[in-house]
Amino acid sequence: MSRSKSDALWMLQTKRADFDALARQFHISPVTARIIRNRDVINTEDIDRYLNGTMDDLYSPHLLKDMDRAAEIIRAQIAVGKRIRIVGDYDIDGVCSTYLLYRGIVRCGGMVDYQIPQRMKDGYGINESIIRKAKEDGIHLIVTCDNGIAALEQIRLAKELDMMVVVTDHHEVVHTTDGDQSLPPADAVVNPKQEGCIYPFKEICGGVLAYKLVQALYELCGVPQDEWGDMLEFAAIATVGDVMRLQDENRILVRWGLRKMPQTKSVGLRALVKACNLDIEALTAYHVGFVIGPCLNASGRLRTAQLALELLLCEDESLAQEWAVELKLLNEERKIMTQKGVEEAILQVEERYMEDSVLVIFLPDCHESLAGIIAGRVREVYHKPTFVLTGSEDGAKGSGRSIEAYHMYQALCEVQDLLIKFGGHPMAAGFSLAENDVDEFRRRLNDQAALKPEDFIPKTWIDVPMPLEYISEALVTELKRLEPFGQGNEKPQFAQKNLRIRTMRSLGKNNNAVKLNLLTEEGFAMDGMLFTEADTFLQEAKAKHMIDVVYYPELNEYKGNRMLQVVVREYKLHD
Repeated sequence: MSRSKSDALWMLQTKRADFDALARQFHISPVTARIIRNRDVINTEDIDRYLNGTMDDLYSPHLLKDMDRAAEIIRAQIAVGKRIRIVGDYDIDGVCSTYLLYRGIVRCGGMVDYQIPQRMKDGYGINESIIRKAKEDGIHLIVTCDNGIAALEQIRLAKELDMMVVVTDHHEVVHTTDGDQSLPPADAVVNPKQEGCIYPFKEICGGVLAYKLVQALYELCGVPQDEWGDMLEFAAIATVGDVMRLQDENRILVRWGLRKMPQTKSVGLRALVKACNLDIEALTAYHVGFVIGPCLNASGRLRTAQLALELLLCEDESLAQEWAVELKLLNEERKIMTQKGVEEAILQVEERYMEDSVLVIFLPDCHESLAGIIAGRVREVYHKPTFVLTGSEDGAKGSGRSIEAYHMYQALCEVQDLLIKFGGHPMAAGFSLAENDVDEFRRRLNDQAALKPEDFIPKTWIDVPMPLEYISEALVTELKRLEPFGQGNEKPQFAQKNLRIRTMRSLGKNNNAVKLNLLTEEGFAMDGMLFTEADTFLQEAKAKHMIDVVYYPELNEYKGNRMLQVVVREYKLHD
């Protein structure tokens, strides 16, 4: 939703390059050249890959440390008919990773099944009960995906029980108190963040690691690479759903994965797209991240992620439609529960913790699966690193969402003596601790935070201060070449000051949009759309008439007419 951010700093990107020369070389406008440079794509080879990259530009799976060993272990177990179990995770990345490995190993003739831990019963990742159950079931090889890198003791148990283990995970590697990496004692560990791994791009998700393991396995087993390419959309869904940076090969995977969605062979994925009232021919990263992804995640949050996985694997159209609708309804239920949790969290902050640099909020009765979403919403309100904890049988479980100035995983490492279990990234983390330690956890995080007042001021980065007169249909079309947009490849933002509001009126059944007609100082007029609470904006704007805007240009097509307009992302009213 667009809104005025009175506390936000509008910052202009000032990265330099010869934009005119780049424009001539790549047959793009200088505006587009500037945007690409602002995304830290600098040399000509990388710019060409950014604009024109194909699947041939992906890095070889063999560059990943232990990848060849992992693929050979799986192939050997398939060859001698040993039973294999995949242990995934209950989020969208874990579900897609499990799907990819299951499909891949089945295609190679493996006797394979899967288990996804239940969030409430098992917690995150592989645990002792899962390992002992695998032994009871006659499993000879466990393959983890999107988890396992921190399961040192659990994997040691699996080895003591004479099982083989392959770990594939993208999370941070555990460090000892001396700062050394501590890897689980698995037969192979595939993680680009481990020491000695020469893989050029470290920011791939569990789904991409699984996808690349299937690629290496198919090579060993003589399966045509076309069949590997047929599962690309699941690596793309995992990448977007796990909010990975859409840079380097992630951007290529998502770009081509979205293009491949209309040809997906997954009956279940087709059913889910239909249940969400989306056009499979026109899916964007936004649809994956904010519509499809939350539905797949909802089963792992409120029930079991096996429902989402079984939907993706389902080949019966009527059953797939039934399950897809069920996931959509679960997500609607999740939204209502989330909103209630956000309101309770904000009330708690306002009453007790407004002076804290790091927000630690305990909601004992909240569903633990919603902690991360609520933490993200609260962080957006206060622009502070936020941890939300909920009650559980074993104490308190928490999830955190951070700001750029605060490395959340490192912060947890500094208080790990209080934690039962933890893991995560610079911007997000999960953990558990005794309920009696929550207050001490809050105190120590705040004492150690070392955050400055300016770290709490949100910044809006503007790519180009571009007059409305410069907008053309050709530019709007060219900007589409920069898609998919998302984390690390944000949608471009333009700005113009001192626009006069000629007319304005509310739109929408819920009165949540405003149609503006804006006039530049040179007398050029253009329509604008603002998605906000219309009544409030109209009241504020009535006494002002002038507006500064951060915007994105688009082509509005309605009843056969095509008209340029801007979507106002943020605004500041003035006289």
